[in-house]
Amino acid sequence: MKEISTPEKHTKYIFITGGVLSSLGKGIASASLGLLLKQRGYSVTIMKLDPYINVDPGTMNPFQHGEVYVTDDGAETDLDLGHYERFLGYSLSKKNNHTTGQVYYEVISKERKGHYLGKTVQVIPHITNEIKRRMTTFDGQYDFVIIEIGGTVGDIESLPFLESQRQMWLERGPLNVLNIHLTYVPYIKSAGELKTKPTQHSVKALMEFGIRPDILLCRTEHKLSKDMRQKIGLFCNVEENNVIEVMDVESTIYEVPIMLSKRELDQIVLKRLGLAPNPLDIDGWSKFVNKIKSPKYDVTVALVGKYTKYQDSYKSIVEAFIHAGSINNSKVRIVMVNSEELTEENAAETLKGIDGILVGPGFGNRGIEGKVAAIKHVRENGIPFFGICLGMQCAVIEFARHVCNIEKANSREFDDNEFCVIDLMEEQKNVKEKGGTMRLGAYPCVISKNTQAHKAYSELEISERHRHRYELNNKFRPVLEEHGMVMSGTSPDGSLVEIMELPNHPWFVGVQFHPELKSRAVTGHPLFISFIKAVVKQKNKDL
Repeated sequence: MKEISTPEKHTKYIFITGGVLSSLGKGIASASLGLLLKQRGYSVTIMKLDPYINVDPGTMNPFQHGEVYVTDDGAETDLDLGHYERFLGYSLSKKNNHTTGQVYYEVISKERKGHYLGKTVQVIPHITNEIKRRMTTFDGQYDFVIIEIGGTVGDIESLPFLESQRQMWLERGPLNVLNIHLTYVPYIKSAGELKTKPTQHSVKALMEFGIRPDILLCRTEHKLSKDMRQKIGLFCNVEENNVIEVMDVESTIYEVPIMLSKRELDQIVLKRLGLAPNPLDIDGWSKFVNKIKSPKYDVTVALVGKYTKYQDSYKSIVEAFIHAGSINNSKVRIVMVNSEELTEENAAETLKGIDGILVGPGFGNRGIEGKVAAIKHVRENGIPFFGICLGMQCAVIEFARHVCNIEKANSREFDDNEFCVIDLMEEQKNVKEKGGTMRLGAYPCVISKNTQAHKAYSELEISERHRHRYELNNKFRPVLEEHGMVMSGTSPDGSLVEIMELPNHPWFVGVQFHPELKSRAVTGHPLFISFIKAVVKQKNKDL
């Protein structure tokens, strides 16, 4: 078989596919394996291939797809990249997420330019060659490239990706490509037993595409007996030791790497690919998990937004709270509050018993007045507040209305009057296409000394990720500052307000960027850590 090497590193490829049903946790499995290999001293990156025809998830409804995860280089990507970054502890890029839409767009663009010299453009080889080109973007740069293929085996959309996976194995050989299949072993309550048939059918479908799994990760609610593992291995043509049960963890997804390590997944992978099982350093991770499971304190934070029916819409925020909670030795209970149901009249009752409030990001005018009502309640009652993107903008609107007495204060996104304290960025005013045209990616921010933001970051210059079209209107900065608002973070030239805060408050900070996208397991994010610290302190001030 043909083997391809590079002068830098001889990259090994691990493909992770899913079967039976969606949402089994391929992203967590990929991130967990990546962490284990990294903690054994190997360099790792993870890639997500999404079968949908959208160019990216930027224009997709959060209820359908969850949050849009933005990278430093401004790519709007799948939320699984958030898992990868949180587990690996470093930033990825647009090269780590590819969609069917991007692949076909590239091939069609080349065809229009005559790149294929008049040949008939077909799925094989043109589409699969483009997919393989993207799969091998990091060839020679890492020891391992883990590639998660979205969707479920059998979906018509994912067939070109599976065919490319098959070709990669053929071209690179079994010492350089490993196939992991994540499947489901359901427990039938009426029969009182686990059933392996869905797994058998899923593997059969995979093998019909020319792919034989080397390892099976079996999601199950009950422990798999040795006999059952033998049965699965026999019918699926997989070694018994490579049939690994993956049971639901008790407390947190961050236990999954520890569980998979106990099942020796990383050792099986290294042995199969002919690499040394270097010592595993996972003590720091274990301590992080233990603090999540056995915290000293307990606080309740309301996440106010309009996508609260689907928690994945705020996935990175939820995870950032878990990180900050562990670091502050506190369990953070999150109460999702639908801003469409909030009013000034019911805010006090709805938010009763809440120790802190985060008003989340979003687009459009639906639920805005509820967010403003929640912010007014916490500002007047000294409850710690954190506003992100639209949450910050709503805090500016609320302050302008009720402190600066600008009754008609609003955002140009929702109203078109002369009192728009939030306005469209100049370069956004003539934008026609929605996808990929916002202010996206990492931008620098300069922080003022002796502010809440400075205390949190302990730095005067930072870089954070953005995803928005509107900014604080500089026309109103003087009046806002005269009434006590502090613009504690700005762009280096001072033209854009990045952070606002109210100094005479236990903790009241709004940011234009998305700090949740840079929160990492074990280390967290400075603003979330500072916010939860303030919440814990406020709740336990009498202790």
